[in-house]
Amino acid sequence: MRAWLEGIEQRHGLDRLTRQSRQLVLTTFILLLVLMVVRGFAIQADGNRFGPLIAFVLPLVLFLPSILTRRPRGHAWLAFVSLLYFAQGVMVASLPGQGLRGVIEALVAMLLFIGCMGYARFRSRQIKRDQAQH
Repeated sequence: MRAWLEGIEQRHGLDRLTRQSRQLVLTTFILLLVLMVVRGFAIQADGNRFGPLIAFVLPLVLFLPSILTRRPRGHAWLAFVSLLYFAQGVMVASLPGQGLRGVIEALVAMLLFIGCMGYARFRSRQIKRDQAQH
């Protein structure tokens, strides 16, 4: 796997891969956030109107500083959290009448995972390369 990734880095360039993985992270993060806001409003409980919304959105919002400051470690942690949303999407897809919603959520979470792991790797290697040049 390592040799394969290093081959991709040599063919496409580290800067390009970092930029593309960041774009994937931003796009899928926003999509997942929108999906969770819609979902939170859709299942509002009678007594606690914002509880479901907070439960779905807060884990993602906590990673905004890492995304905005482009920290590789924060992206790696977001990748792990995205797996929880993937599992939730798979579970929702098994519910009657919720198949499409669950599949979309699982797909977006999986793409967020891929983007975050790619960004964490490529950005870390980019930082090491830049430090070695100075």
